[in-house]
Amino acid sequence: VNNDVEYVNSEYGKNMVKLLYVRREGKVHCIKELEVSVHLRLNSVKEYMIGENCDVIPTDTIQNTILALAKCNGIKTIEEFGKDICEYFITSFCHVLFVSAFIQEVPWQRLEKDCVPHVHAFLFSPAGIRFCEVEQCQNGPAIVFSGIKDLKLMKTTQSGFSGFLKDKYTTLPERTDRILTTEILIKWNYGECQDVDYDCIWKTVHECALDAFSGPPETGHYSPSYQKTVNDIQMLILDTVPEIEAVEMILSNIHYLFTDLEKLGLCNDKEVRIKY
Repeated sequence: VNNDVEYVNSEYGKNMVKLLYVRREGKVHCIKELEVSVHLRLNSVKEYMIGENCDVIPTDTIQNTILALAKCNGIKTIEEFGKDICEYFITSFCHVLFVSAFIQEVPWQRLEKDCVPHVHAFLFSPAGIRFCEVEQCQNGPAIVFSGIKDLKLMKTTQSGFSGFLKDKYTTLPERTDRILTTEILIKWNYGECQDVDYDCIWKTVHECALDAFSGPPETGHYSPSYQKTVNDIQMLILDTVPEIEAVEMILSNIHYLFTDLEKLGLCNDKEVRIKY
């Protein structure tokens, strides 16, 4: 054993446990399809140092626990399910120092016809993937982060990028009218706020992102940069949802570039573009 070695991260766990939970209320069925990853940190690292496994909770046990908690507790929201998972491992095993649960929800929406919801049929509708991260230390409260990822948005005008710093390596031309397309990740936490309607807040944050990106439906509003768009979305979220303590975003560019069709004998008036 090398006593000079420090084990910085000794977490381990079970990734990507996929489950479908169906709640039946008479003829009406409600579903949650989830992908769950759970990691644990124990109070020793002897399984790493000397191969002693007596304290190791097998990943098979972790997976079975996730399934059992879904059966016994139900799944109201992914955040509450994540808290159930963390609480179980922290309270059931005294040598578990830290638990984290990452959960993402498959975006099923109930089918409707003539504004009448179907009792048991659903449509896969990926208008952003809902996820959460829940962490809990021994003798501490659960810390909840919620989020949206893979939210793809586009507007075909009312966007530009100009006035930026230029040097001898700059080739990017200034644009005052461009297509703005992005894939967005938004993640937020609730601080010490405990009484939280997770469903309502997620829907509100989703609406804030759409509104701040697009602007009024008749006119839109101008975006001078990706940075300003990020700030507009974050500020609207913080102003609208007082339960949120902090919000972070990653906004990734998706480019559709003009292509010259003159060699094909055609005039391209910015109608046809190539995606990069």
